[in-house]
Amino acid sequence: MAGMEAPLIDFKNITVIKGKNQKVLDSVSLKIAEGENVAILGPNGAGKSSLIKVITRQYYPIPSENCSFKIWGRQTWDVFDLRSLLGIVSNDLQYDCNRDITGMEVILSGFFSSIGLFNEHITTAMRKKAEGVIDFLEIGHLKDRTINYMSSGEARRFLIGRALVHDPKALILDEPTNSLDLHALYKFTSILEKIVKRGTSIILVTHHLSDIIPAIKRVILMKDGRLFLDGPKEDVLTQGHISKLFDTPIEIVAKYGYYYALRGHFSK
Repeated sequence: MAGMEAPLIDFKNITVIKGKNQKVLDSVSLKIAEGENVAILGPNGAGKSSLIKVITRQYYPIPSENCSFKIWGRQTWDVFDLRSLLGIVSNDLQYDCNRDITGMEVILSGFFSSIGLFNEHITTAMRKKAEGVIDFLEIGHLKDRTINYMSSGEARRFLIGRALVHDPKALILDEPTNSLDLHALYKFTSILEKIVKRGTSIILVTHHLSDIIPAIKRVILMKDGRLFLDGPKEDVLTQGHISKLFDTPIEIVAKYGYYYALRGHFSK
């Protein structure tokens, strides 16, 4: 598609207001290159999910002369075309999918941007692609189980499969580890590393430092609807920056390419 050499995201002066006068994004400017793996980190209410909804065209910024919100060099998109290039995994989607449909049906529904299957025509090529994604995600033993009888971690891997059937150029993960236990978290981060190695870039939105896999080299901090800091992971994930971001004394520990937040103490 023309324009793919342009940045994945090129936003300038994005302001979004919800409700009567709630400013959820305030003059945000952000550029993410094609193929870049990025984490967006911040406390609840920082504007992270609102930023993702601008990317997916669920939210639109206030029009102004200085505002632009381009994706791959284009400001105007057919939403269905855009969503075939951007795989989305969110808690809202998992809630919508938590019903009496099998894992295989969830993945196949990705071809139709639906929740489950109705009267859609499933081709042999679609089924073959879905089976390949299932093998890649190591969830073949679960494909006939219904989503409402899976653990959160199991269901999350099927949502990733639903996003991957289109071979998206980028996968957007919004708070992906909520409600996962330690075993599910380990499996989830292992899957993310596999996805990156196969050439799909990741935009990870989280408030947990430990979600940030080693393949992510750039971290963007958000607070109060603004960008707080943006740079290389090792420069951004410091005790001082993270303590200020969360207004809490935090000690940072780095091990095996992962970063962890521990309770710290402010000096008097």
